[in-house]
Amino acid sequence: MFIQTQDTPNPATLKFIPGVPVMSQGTAEFGDLDAAKPSPLAHRLFQIDGVTNVFLGSDFVAVTKAQSLEWFSLKPAILAGIMEHYASGLPVVENDAEIADPHAEGSDSDTVQQIKELLDSRVRPAVAMDGGDIVFQGFEDGIVTLQMRGACQGCPSSTATLKMGIENMLRHYIPEVREVRAAEM
Repeated sequence: MFIQTQDTPNPATLKFIPGVPVMSQGTAEFGDLDAAKPSPLAHRLFQIDGVTNVFLGSDFVAVTKAQSLEWFSLKPAILAGIMEHYASGLPVVENDAEIADPHAEGSDSDTVQQIKELLDSRVRPAVAMDGGDIVFQGFEDGIVTLQMRGACQGCPSSTATLKMGIENMLRHYIPEVREVRAAEM
C-alpha cells in the first residue's frame, strides 16, 4: 500500500491519502482515544503519542499533532498505523457504530436548504481537499453558524476562509445572510 501525504493550510494537521476509500458516506471526527472507540483506525492512531485529533473523510485521514512535536518524528508511526489497519482487515468504523451525520437532511426552511446546498456544492469539496470539513450548525437573525472540522479546526487561515470566502459567497446568493460565524468549541 502506498500512502500519499499532503500538507494542509493548518501546520498541525497532515492529510494521509491511502488510495482506498476511507468513509463510504459522511465524515467522522475523533478528539481523543475514548471518542475513537467506534473506529479501529482512529483508535490505532490515537495510540501514537502526540496525535490529538483524527478526521476521516471519503478518501483521506487527516491527523492533527500536538504543537510541541514535529512531523518528521510522527509521520512514520502514523503511516505504519494506517498500513497496519488496512492489512488487518478491520473496518474503518464498526458497522454498528452510531456516527452522527452532521449533513443529514431535516425539515429546513428554504433559506437553510439553500445555505446547505451552497455549502455542499461549493465549499465542502474545497475544504475536503485541504483535509477538513465545514458543518452547518444554524441560521438565526441573518447569522450562519458553521463548525470547522478536521484540518479546518484551529487553522490559521480559517477565519479568512469564513469571512472572505464563505460569507461573501452566501451573502451574494442569499440576501437574508448577513454574517457567517464559527461555532464555539
